[in-house]
Amino acid sequence: MRKFLQDIVQKVIGLECIVIADRDGVPLVAVSDDKIPETALMSGLNSTFGLASLQAAKIGLGEALTTICVYSSYQVVQMDLEGLSVTFVGATDCNTGHILAVSKEVSQALVELKSKTEIDVAQP
Repeated sequence: MRKFLQDIVQKVIGLECIVIADRDGVPLVAVSDDKIPETALMSGLNSTFGLASLQAAKIGLGEALTTICVYSSYQVVQMDLEGLSVTFVGATDCNTGHILAVSKEVSQALVELKSKTEIDVAQP
């Protein structure tokens, strides 16, 4: 999975980091280039998606599937893919559409990984 994500970081111009975390924001897999600040890999950033999603649901917008935030130095795209929080951090001029397009590849890889790691409890 790490190699797959590293290939995506290299493929998308301006993309600097991908973090896959559980719903509580605990990073499970993270890949980044050398330019990304360590704070982007911390669980605080990753847990904000879950909080924002809950707030959106409380005001009647429904659960947030994707959030896109552009800051002065970076842009952050966070989404819920297969029950995990996936965070993409890129330069402000990174093509957001390209990030959204490759997220479909990441989602498919997570489905495949999930199917390989599920334990059939009905089998003795």
